[in-house]
Amino acid sequence: MLAGELIQSPLLFVLLLFVAFLYASVGHGGASGYLALMSLFAFPVTFMKPTALVLNILVSAISFYFYYREKKFDWKLFYPFAITSVPFSFIGGMLTVETHIYKIILATVLLFAVARLLGFFGKQKGELKPVDLPVALYIGALIGLLSGLIGIGGGIILSPVLLLLGWADIKKSAAVSALFIFVNSISGLFGFLSKGGTLPISSTSLIGVALIGGILGGYFGSKKMNLIVLRNVLAVVLLIAIFKLYTT
Repeated sequence: MLAGELIQSPLLFVLLLFVAFLYASVGHGGASGYLALMSLFAFPVTFMKPTALVLNILVSAISFYFYYREKKFDWKLFYPFAITSVPFSFIGGMLTVETHIYKIILATVLLFAVARLLGFFGKQKGELKPVDLPVALYIGALIGLLSGLIGIGGGIILSPVLLLLGWADIKKSAAVSALFIFVNSISGLFGFLSKGGTLPISSTSLIGVALIGGILGGYFGSKKMNLIVLRNVLAVVLLIAIFKLYTT
């Protein structure tokens, strides 16, 4: 079945709205969730990467706006990671890997996302520490390369790292991750296009749905809404996608 035909599924639109809402609520663009959905609906890899990056750019920008408006953003926490992540994301966007390798890498990243959603790691430390610049530069480069390679923004990895190392609280990590995702997704997309990649025209029908979910998620997430149950549901959806990626 062609990607254009797959997009007509009402279930896809419902799940996409759900994913965009929940990811935006925690300061993420949702690329790992979009990729999981597209793998569940058997979209071709050539469609998945650029589509996820475009949706990521839009939703992360919306999420960042709401968190920035609530004065949660810290520039000093953001730039050490962005300095290296942006160029490495561009490099990652230029790279292509075989489909089965891509699926393995994506499934592994989704496992990380599930662990984050279920609270297995990345809980806020009691006392915050200053950012270690050399370590932050190294982490930014690694996340950037991986982000561009598979078509994510890297916030699903950066956010728990910030919390685990005690460099940010939950709200600040969400705000920083949102802008981090935005710049990395743009860089990765340009890298992809520079190697002759193209944006699937049929993916434009997904943009409106993601925007609505992103606006609602960014608004409620930047407040104090408890979304634990919904995040657990999303974790189940991601686990199903992981199983499919590992077994096909």
